Amino acid sequence: MNSIDPGSQSIYNQSAAIPYFYQEGKPKIVLITTHKNKKWIIPKGIIEPVLTPQESAAKEAFEEAGLRGEVNSRLHGTYEYEKWGGTCEVKVYLMEVNEILDEWPEGENRERKFFTPKEAMKNIQQEDLRELIQQAQHYLEKS
Repeated sequence: MNSIDPGSQSIYNQSAAIPYFYQEGKPKIVLITTHKNKKWIIPKGIIEPVLTPQESAAKEAFEEAGLRGEVNSRLHGTYEYEKWGGTCEVKVYLMEVNEILDEWPEGENRERKFFTPKEAMKNIQQEDLRELIQQAQHYLEKS
């Protein structure tokens, strides 16, 4: 007889992009809103079995934010959050945006906005994600 540990939770592997570009020599970070409560987040989603985490992050940036660009192959960081009765483990990559589309698959369901890194940190509620944005700011200002 198999027994299930009542304390065990499902783990969902996700990847995300911190999309950025430079405007007048200053870095801008692109955030989007969630579907339900309209909180500011970065594009993210479940890593599809046929995609690498970087390819999945690029796909989410296109679908959720209407962005195309180059996803850095190096992992920028990770964070976790609770959803679907389990834990989502998110691998985060920097993505240099080279195309901003006027229309995209989830454009009617989400708002997209360009922020300075400091503005992005003020608008993101999740502390772990704010820390990753702050690390990105240091990287982007050195580049």
